[in-house]
Amino acid sequence: MTSYQAREIVQQLCTQAGITLNGSGPADIRVHNENLYERVLKGGSLTLGESYMDGWWECEALDQFFDTLLRALMLQKLKGNWNLLWPILRARIFNLQSRSRSFQVGVKHYDIGNDLYKAMLDSNMLYTCGYWKDARTLDEAQVAKMDLVCRKIELEPGMTVLELGCGWGTFARYAAQQYGAHVTAVTVSREQVSLGRELCRGLPVEITLDDYRNARGTYDRVVSIGVMEHVGSRNYRTYMKTVDRTLKDDGIAFFHTIGGNTSRFNGDPWLHKYIFPNGMIPSIAQLARAMEGLFIMEDWHNFGPDYDTTLMSWHERFERAWPELRDTYGERFHRMWRYYLLSCAGAFRSRYCQVWQVVMTRPSRKQPRCRIC
Repeated sequence: MTSYQAREIVQQLCTQAGITLNGSGPADIRVHNENLYERVLKGGSLTLGESYMDGWWECEALDQFFDTLLRALMLQKLKGNWNLLWPILRARIFNLQSRSRSFQVGVKHYDIGNDLYKAMLDSNMLYTCGYWKDARTLDEAQVAKMDLVCRKIELEPGMTVLELGCGWGTFARYAAQQYGAHVTAVTVSREQVSLGRELCRGLPVEITLDDYRNARGTYDRVVSIGVMEHVGSRNYRTYMKTVDRTLKDDGIAFFHTIGGNTSRFNGDPWLHKYIFPNGMIPSIAQLARAMEGLFIMEDWHNFGPDYDTTLMSWHERFERAWPELRDTYGERFHRMWRYYLLSCAGAFRSRYCQVWQVVMTRPSRKQPRCRIC
């Protein structure tokens, strides 16, 4: 394929999506390197992101670009060659989220620097979607999300909680302080353990560095907030069995996760390489099969558009803090992180991705009384 042919194909795809090459609109892209077209056609979403990191193209509003692109299903039209099919086959053949690989995302993503996350996140350092129903600020949205979880699981003083994947211990601290719970939490990030223990000092909270599959004991409540994205399709049933093993007979289980509209067996190649190694978002069908015979689904709540608002808030805080972060992380990281936050915002705005909160109980337990959406 000649460079001219590649440009014609990309231009046609962009036109179908409503994007103009070298146009003046906020979602249009300005091309700085004519090799971009062949590179994107060969590598799809991976090389689209890499070429942006390399400065080959610009866009005034990346969030709008991806919203437009995903609504038109353009990324699917870039699939087809072996380089793009191999990640899918690899995920079907190998367990990319095995115990031996589970700590990779901690090292690659969550351990890169607490200074970055302190600057970007809310004052409580929550790194999952906020709940914006009645919130005006990021801090309010994140507190509302934590309280929503506690009410959904009917948390009461003295209850024991197992949190599978705890970030910097923010929910554990909230559940202990506001609801009088005793929380045992695990994470695969050393930096999160260190800061989380500091933030939870003096509270009935235990945070350990471990894989969720190694959890022991039984608890009144078992929760995870933003962990299912790291579990992987080969392990959804294992996750449910872990919850089944650690949940008391009359307990309530809960998970909060990004979700996809169709069943997939691999994550986005660019996100896998640069942001979340081995990440994979589940579908309703995959989760339903995993919980079948173990749990009753009591409530399934979708507030995916709230993640668009959350991500745009993170992006605004990240850009505002960048002058203090620049010397530590460098300009290529700046472009990478901006691309990450804004492409994800566009994905939720376009309804390509969802956010689900699911409440589960055993068949033998009476139905929970709480009904909150």
